[in-house]
Amino acid sequence: MPNKLFTGFAALFCFCFFLLGSIIQRSSLFVLDVENKATVQAAERELTERTWDVQEGTTGVVARRALLDRLMLEEEVPEDDEEDKVPSVLRESPEGRLKVFVYDLPSKYNTKLLEKDSRCLNHMFAAEIFVHRNLLNSSIRTMDPSEADWFYTPVYTTCDLTPNGLPLPFKAPQLMRSAIRWVAEHYPYWNRSEGADHFFTVPHDFGACFHYQEEEAIKRRILPVLQRATLVQTFGQNNHVCLKEGSIVVPPYAPPQKMRSRFIPPDTPRSIFVYFRGMFYDISNDPEGGYYARGARAAIWENFKDNPLFDLSSDHPSTYYEDMQRAVFCLCPLGWAPWSPRIVESVIFGCIPVIIGDDIVLPFSDAIRWDEISVYVAEKDVQNLDTILTAIKPEEIMAMQRKMWKPEVRTAMLFPQPAEPGDSFHQILNGLARKLPHKPEVFVKPGEHPIDWTAGPQQDQDEWRGDDEN
Repeated sequence: MPNKLFTGFAALFCFCFFLLGSIIQRSSLFVLDVENKATVQAAERELTERTWDVQEGTTGVVARRALLDRLMLEEEVPEDDEEDKVPSVLRESPEGRLKVFVYDLPSKYNTKLLEKDSRCLNHMFAAEIFVHRNLLNSSIRTMDPSEADWFYTPVYTTCDLTPNGLPLPFKAPQLMRSAIRWVAEHYPYWNRSEGADHFFTVPHDFGACFHYQEEEAIKRRILPVLQRATLVQTFGQNNHVCLKEGSIVVPPYAPPQKMRSRFIPPDTPRSIFVYFRGMFYDISNDPEGGYYARGARAAIWENFKDNPLFDLSSDHPSTYYEDMQRAVFCLCPLGWAPWSPRIVESVIFGCIPVIIGDDIVLPFSDAIRWDEISVYVAEKDVQNLDTILTAIKPEEIMAMQRKMWKPEVRTAMLFPQPAEPGDSFHQILNGLARKLPHKPEVFVKPGEHPIDWTAGPQQDQDEWRGDDEN
């Protein structure tokens, strides 16, 4: 029985190779050439009536190959203009819709931290640096704070790094509190709203909860002095104390120039069905795998390490970007946090993201129709990944890849330098513009002090001592 099962899987794998290679000969997307849409629908009905049972054997595979050969005719599948239309909010421009004043903080809060350790310019938390740089060069910026709709405090909270390049969040609360105190002492605008018309970029694992382990982040909660501000953060999870209402969830940083330089020829077949590279166990902090990724990554490895449909490894090869362009599905499971750069890389390289992270809030979810370009798998269903993914019809795969390949969707996932229309930076500005005009309750009444500066852990209230001011 095991040999039969393995043979069946191998046959299915070969079939998938054939299917993917033949369909994308003229494009890296799944563009199927057919005589008309009715032909596709009829053929797909016939396909779905044939079971994907892995024990069916070679005969079933040959039958499907013959069926697919009949689909390879002359004309392309006509796109449904309404279905494929990019949401208009992705095409919005922030020009003329808002003005942002950028506080000129002492360099000890930002650029000196970068000078001390330039690695924070390239890691996945670097959005805070590029938002700051882009604002300084944006026409949205105003030098007159009296005409500003929003105020930005450029603090680099992820530039305190471990030897292996990971940010240490433990001093971030002190750094943030110190910067806000400086702003409150030098400008009147923080005090009039106690931060309600201010925004901050907080790209830590769990945003402004400032801890990389969820249990500790939940205990900490969002830094109290930020409770009225709008937070721009990579962390997003519904019903979670580290995501407050009104936050803007953004993609993590992934290097645009590096990725764009690694595109392979568009006619390269997608010969890998499911692809993943990354940790399955955090040996140092959680060797059994039950806590890290809530056990999801360990379950992926234990269930599918020997499955021929899955290309899994903890190694990170030099061909990582190229391999993603040869894959149909790319797993994007939670790690310590539910997000990672894989979601960006998958979209850029046309590999359908398989999102594994319960209640995750994905980047710009009010503008990007994630349910149309990705597959959600509940953490409890990880052991059924093979069944779930092989059940997706080729026509559905084609539609997801076609929509994912829209330039507006891919551009929105990146922080290029210089900024480009429609990129992540501009989507942040669009999100801020949609919050205008501010409601009257944004501004506090005389004598009111909604923020309690004494709230939170005692160590957060210790004075932050950075380098001497410039």
